[in-house]
Amino acid sequence: MTTDARSLYITALRNTHAMEQQGLRQMEIQVSRLEKYPDYAALLNRHIETTRQQLQRLEQALQAAGESAATIKEAVTNVAGTVGATVHGMFQDETLKNLYAGYAYQYEQIAAYRSLIAIAESAGETAHVSAFRQSVQEEEQAAQAVAGLIEPVTRRYVELTTSGEKADR
Repeated sequence: MTTDARSLYITALRNTHAMEQQGLRQMEIQVSRLEKYPDYAALLNRHIETTRQQLQRLEQALQAAGESAATIKEAVTNVAGTVGATVHGMFQDETLKNLYAGYAYQYEQIAAYRSLIAIAESAGETAHVSAFRQSVQEEEQAAQAVAGLIEPVTRRYVELTTSGEKADR
């Protein structure tokens, strides 16, 4: 079975959109549990807004290609985002686990956007490549910001836990 480059591009657009939807759902759940970590909450709130803008860019690219986001895949990834955030919430070190997952997730998104750019160029669908490059830059900045929070958030977690306070929520 042969697939043309445009079909691969549409699939990559849908997959990237679904990935961003999942990330958005996870961040929205996580941010509500970070009252003891204001810097981390502020970072997530900023990235939630960035993610909404990225979703709009992807939706514009899908519409320009005469397509829309796949609703079944969107529903499944939204459930996965909710489950992932909920599972981490069951453990004492929820904040740290979410921080690690968020850091790794930024790099997954960077890779997905870079791949999307390569597929778009191969398909001759270059109208939105600059928007995808902007998303790569935003994800790289977010990864650096999360990296800068790993030690301070961990220290705060240790401080709260060893003083007998609840470190999560």
